[in-house]
Amino acid sequence: MSRKERITYALDYTKDILKKVWPYIIIGIGVGAWIHGYVPADFLAQYAGADKWYAVPLAVLVGIPLYSNAAGVIPLVSALTEKGVSMGTTLAFMMSVTALSLPEFIILKKVMKTKLILIFAGIVGVGIMFTGYLFNLIL
Repeated sequence: MSRKERITYALDYTKDILKKVWPYIIIGIGVGAWIHGYVPADFLAQYAGADKWYAVPLAVLVGIPLYSNAAGVIPLVSALTEKGVSMGTTLAFMMSVTALSLPEFIILKKVMKTKLILIFAGIVGVGIMFTGYLFNLIL
């Protein structure tokens, strides 16, 4: 490919990605703004603070039904950390939204058996929870 063809391809590819991603970024910003403006800081710190053993698994379970990419969930993650949710719990939420989304499982069901999807979800979920607890311990 010539240089001009590469640039054209790169621009077209970037436009395709932006078309797919922008709705999730807008939704993420909206939810993050809502949390930042309307959810009391004490509420999130009370139920998802670093001292709560169940905060990380709860964040993973809450993230599974959601569907977004990493860029779309960043505003939400920012609002959660500003409200006092620990970094490990927030990270576990972010990873579960991007890696364990329910719509993704529905799509995978067309090409994979349920048992394999459950094994995948279990291994990834345990890894996410381990990472969340580790970050909560370190930070």
